[in-house]
Formats: sequence, C-alpha cells, structure tokens
Amino acid sequence: MGSSAPLAIADICDANSHLLTTGELRPLPPVFQIYGKKRYFSGRVVTVKCLEDNLLVREFLAQEGHGRVLVVDGCGSLRSAIIGGILAKKAQSNGWAGIVVYGCIRDVDDVNVCDIGVRALNSSPVKPGKKGNGEKHVPVTIAGTTVCDGDWLCADSDGIIVSSTELNMQSCT
Repeated sequence: MGSSAPLAIADICDANSHLLTTGELRPLPPVFQIYGKKRYFSGRVVTVKCLEDNLLVREFLAQEGHGRVLVVDGCGSLRSAIIGGILAKKAQSNGWAGIVVYGCIRDVDDVNVCDIGVRALNSSPVKPGKKGNGEKHVPVTIAGTTVCDGDWLCADSDGIIVSSTELNMQSCT
C-alpha cells in the first residue's frame, strides 16, 4: 500500500490491538449499511441525540463541517428517517466528511450520489419530526458503544472505529 493511501480499518485494528483491549479504540458493531460515494471517511466527531426528529441535525449540517463526522444517535429507531437527500447534499456542500446515523435515512438514491460517507441502520420513507427534541454535544451510545463529542471516527467498507485520540491513518508505526 502506498504512503498516500489510508490504512484499512482492519489494519488499524491489527496494529493497535492493545488499544482495543484498553477500550481506547472502539469498533462499532457491524449493524450499518453503507451509503454515499465515500467508502472511506474519517474526522473529529460531533454528536447529537434525537429520536425521530432532525431539527438539531439540520442545524449542525447547515454549519461548516471542516471535515468532521456527525454521529447521530437516533436511538436505533426504524420508524422514520433522520436524514435524506437534502441534508446529505447540505453536508457535502458544507464540508462534512461523513454522517453516522444510529437510525434510518431516506432518499437513498439522492444520498448515494453525494460525495460524503453515510452509514445508517437502514432506510425508511417516513420523514422525521422537526420539533428540536434532543441533545447536542453529549456522549451517545451507538449499538452499545459509547461515542463522545470530540472523539475521532474512521470508517471504511469493513467497519467503523472510534478513538479518543487521532489515529495515524497513513502507517501502523
């Protein structure tokens, strides 16, 4: 692998097994579907927790992303989508690296043409509420794994990992 190519998540886990043991490096369970054009993405995490309501998500994605990853704890709900094509396009335009949704998305065909990485449990055609219910910048639990605002997240076709510190994605040393 050339030095300009990022390491595969599996290689990062292999090279950092001690961090897996201590919990410094935490893989998310393999429950996510892959959406968007980017199979690989990484960045500093911003968290939001909301159940079937995306007003707070909308507020974040309207801001400059600066290569960050929005992690949305939708409480695992499959009853409605948290983001769709409009928000995915907004995230792309505003420089977000990716979005991880512990819940559903919609407008899958529109999301899949966006040049960002998106992970979600599945899709639902039902739109979310817009009441502003939820919390920003709080620790969230995604499929049993804690993710904190300010953590680092890396995702590829093999899975998603989070860490309290930025990982060197170019080499194992």
